[in-house]
Amino acid sequence: MQPLRGFLVLTHTTEKTPVANIDETRLLEQARAWDERALLEIYDAFRPGLYRYAYRLLGQTEAAEECVADVFARFLVALRRGKGPKRSLRAYLYRMVFNWTQDRFRERDPHVIDEHLERTLKTPHATPEDEALRRERAERLRAALHQLPPRQAQVLALRFLEGFSLEEVAEVLDTSVSAVKSLQHRGMAQLRRLLQSQEG
Repeated sequence: MQPLRGFLVLTHTTEKTPVANIDETRLLEQARAWDERALLEIYDAFRPGLYRYAYRLLGQTEAAEECVADVFARFLVALRRGKGPKRSLRAYLYRMVFNWTQDRFRERDPHVIDEHLERTLKTPHATPEDEALRRERAERLRAALHQLPPRQAQVLALRFLEGFSLEEVAEVLDTSVSAVKSLQHRGMAQLRRLLQSQEG
C-alpha cells in the first residue's frame, strides 16, 4: 500500500495556515452594502488560504489563480443579486473553490500527473528508477483520488491537505461531524480499494 502511505504523508508535510480571525458577520453586512473596504478585507483575508487549497487540488499555479479569481467574481455577483453566504463566509468560499476544481477535473486530461502530489511524494537524491516508481505511484494516487465521490474527495482534501478539523469540515459541507467521520471513513476505504485494484 505504498501509494496510500504516500497520501497519508500529506498530513505531516503540509502546514496549515489559519484563516485570519475576522468578524464574518460584520464583513458580510458591509459587503452586502457594497462597502469596498469590506470587500477588500474579505479578499485579503481569504485569498491566501483559498489559493493554497485550489493549488493543492489542481496542482497548477495558473489554474489555481484562475479558480480563486473566478470564485471571488462569482461571490461578488451573488452579493449583487442579494444572495451569497447566509452564515459562514469561509465555508461558502471553500465550497465554491471545491466545486470549481471538480468542474476543472472533468475537463482535464486524466493522464496529466498532479504536480503537487509529485512534489509531496518526491524522494531526495532519488535514482532514475526511484523517480520512475515515484511518478507511477503519484499517477495512481491522483487517479484514485479523482475517482472518489465528490463529498468524500472534499472531506479527504480538507482533512489531509488543508488540515481542517472535523468540525471545520462539517461547517464547509454544512453537515454534522458524524457525517464527516462517515464520509472520511468511506473515502479512505474506497481510496484503498481503488489503489489495490490498480496494483492488481
